[in-house]
Amino acid sequence: MTRYLDDFKEGDLFKAPGFTLSEGQILDFAITYDPQPFHIDAQAAAEGPYGGIISSGFQTLALCFRMVVQSGVFETVSMGGPGIDELRFLAPVRPGDTIRTQAEVLSVTPSRSKPDRGILRIQYRGYNQHGNEVISFIVVMLGRRKPGVE
Repeated sequence: MTRYLDDFKEGDLFKAPGFTLSEGQILDFAITYDPQPFHIDAQAAAEGPYGGIISSGFQTLALCFRMVVQSGVFETVSMGGPGIDELRFLAPVRPGDTIRTQAEVLSVTPSRSKPDRGILRIQYRGYNQHGNEVISFIVVMLGRRKPGVE
C-alpha cells in the first residue's frame, strides 16, 4: 500500500513478521561487528553474567528494523532519517529466540520550510516468544508528503 506522511497518524501500530536467531547467526554477526566474549565464546559466555551466548544488541536492532522495512509499510514515505533516539537493550536475546517487532507512530510533523516532507517519530519494540520486551528505540524518519500537498 502506498503511504505518504499525510497518511500516518499518531497511534498507528504496525506489526512485522518474526525472526528466529540461531547460534551460528549470532556468532557470525558478533565475530564481524561486536566481538565481545559473551557473544562469541561459549565458555566465557556460560561463566559470564548472561549464562550463555547472547545476540549483540546491534544485531537485534538491525533485524527489528529490517523486518519492519521489509513489511513495506514505510516503503513510499521513507526518505531516510537523521537518527535513532532512546535505544535500549532491555533483555538478552539467546539462540533460538523468536523476536517479533511492532512499530507505533508517535508523531507526524510536516516541515515548515520544505513542504514536500516532514518527520515521523516511530517507536519500535521487539518482543521474544515469551512476550518479554527485549529492545526499544525511536526512529526519526524523514517522510515524503503526497505530491502536490503543501
